Amino acid sequence: MLLALDVGNTNITLGVFDGEKLLFSSRLATDTARMEDQYALEIRDILHLYGVARGDITGAVLSSVVPKLTGYLSRVVERHFSCKPLVIDYETCKDVLPIAIDHPETTGPDLIAGCVGAKALHACPCIVVDMGTATTLVALDQEGAMVGGAIVPGMGISLDALTQRAALLSSVSLDPPSRVVGRDTAECLRSGVLYGAAAMLDGLCDRMEEELGYPCRVIATGGLAGMVVPHCRRKVTCSDTLLLDGLKFLYDRAVADGKL
Repeated sequence: MLLALDVGNTNITLGVFDGEKLLFSSRLATDTARMEDQYALEIRDILHLYGVARGDITGAVLSSVVPKLTGYLSRVVERHFSCKPLVIDYETCKDVLPIAIDHPETTGPDLIAGCVGAKALHACPCIVVDMGTATTLVALDQEGAMVGGAIVPGMGISLDALTQRAALLSSVSLDPPSRVVGRDTAECLRSGVLYGAAAMLDGLCDRMEEELGYPCRVIATGGLAGMVVPHCRRKVTCSDTLLLDGLKFLYDRAVADGKL
């Protein structure tokens, strides 16, 4: 079985593949204050919860945008699962995902995994949207090369920044409001954040298509995508496991190429 780990700034997404089948996916909080053994215990407990024994894991793949945890989790996998994880970066994906941007070596591993997943499961050209701590939009051209994108503050940090800076605004949940025109302060905040995010996706995708010169399929992933996508006016395909699928594809390709 393959253990796939995607380390984001807010959450760590964990999944286990048995052949081509994703057995489960789960999340734990990203916390750089935790020690290696704490992460080892959490991962062990999650695997046990889903009936996966430590000895069942024969391979691992890791993408991370938190450098401290890249080392932590690599060592956890090597120590407790007796396999060295494939750590995703620009060098591991060059043959799979052409990156036609300035300074391609700085491309985030999460963006790489999402774009590879989109190429593997959907048709290009496309725009890959990842709604996490930040909302990222990445354009893949007709040949499947990454040609650029946009980065927007995520819904959570946008709401936090607003309520921290405005003395009369209290923090609210991100529960979807029942209407766009709010009737009280909390409802207005939720409306602005949720419908504003949906309108932003619609508008940015329109502008990206206009600049590229051709229509694009839009695929969205990330913890908040399922909340926003139903309110978009354009067709957006929601894929909760896009990054895990991309990680599996990269691992399988590395095995096929004799790199593991």
